[in-house]
Amino acid sequence: MSRLGFLRTPLLGLAFLVVQVYRAGHRKDLPSFENQDPSGVFGDPDYPRLRIAVLGDSSVTAPGVEPVDAAWPLSLARHLSDRYHVQVVSVAVGGSKTRDVLVDQVPAAIAAEPDIAFISVGANDALRATPLRRFEWEYRQILAGLTSHVPDVAVSGVGDLGSIPRLPELARSIVRIRSRSFDRAIRRAVADYPGVLKTNTWAAGFDEFRTNPTDVFAGDLFHASAYGHRIYTRAALTAVEELMASRRDGG
Repeated sequence: MSRLGFLRTPLLGLAFLVVQVYRAGHRKDLPSFENQDPSGVFGDPDYPRLRIAVLGDSSVTAPGVEPVDAAWPLSLARHLSDRYHVQVVSVAVGGSKTRDVLVDQVPAAIAAEPDIAFISVGANDALRATPLRRFEWEYRQILAGLTSHVPDVAVSGVGDLGSIPRLPELARSIVRIRSRSFDRAIRRAVADYPGVLKTNTWAAGFDEFRTNPTDVFAGDLFHASAYGHRIYTRAALTAVEELMASRRDGG
C-alpha cells in the first residue's frame, strides 16, 4: 500500500483525520484566542426593527478578530443600520457541532424572537469525523425548528477547510473532500426548505483563504482574521439583502 493508500479506507482515513486535527489543535508554538460575543445594537431606534439571531461555532464567535466589531455579525449589522434598527443576538458557542446547535442554540434563538436566523455550523463536524448522514439529518432538524418559528433563515455553507494553514499537509486532502461533501449536504437540506438562503462558500471571493492565508487567517493559523471576516460579511450581506428584498416584494 502506498504512503497515502490507507487514506482511501474510510475508517482509517477518519481516524487519521481525528489524530491530525487533535495534534494541530494542541500545538504549543501557536497562540490560542478566546471566543467572543458578537452581539450588539445598531441604527436609529426610529428605524424599522431588524433582529438577527446568529447560531453556530467559532466562525461566529470570532477568536483572534480584533476589534470584535470586525466580526461578521456586527459588520453585517452596521451595513444594515442605515435602514434598520438592527439587533444582533448571538447564541453561538465556539467548537459547536450541529448536535450542539440543535439541542442548545435553536431554542435560545427562537426565544429571542428574531426576524432572521443565520446559521454558521459544520466545520467542526467535518474536522471531527461526524458521519455525513447524521450531520445532514441534524441540519434538517435545525432548519425545521427555525423555519417553524422565524420568518427568514439564512445559512453559511462549509468552505474549503483544507486551506487551514494549521493543519498538516497530509490531512488537508481529506479535509478538502469532507468540506465539499458537508457543503453539499447543507445544500440538499436547504433545498427542502423554500425561502432559506445559503451562501456559496466555494465562490471566487473565498479563494483568498487558499491564496492569501497570511491576511485571511488569525495568528493561530486556524480561525479567520478580521480580513477573513470581511469576506464572510460580504456573503452574509448578500443573503440578508435578498431575504429583505423578498419580504418587501411579498415573497
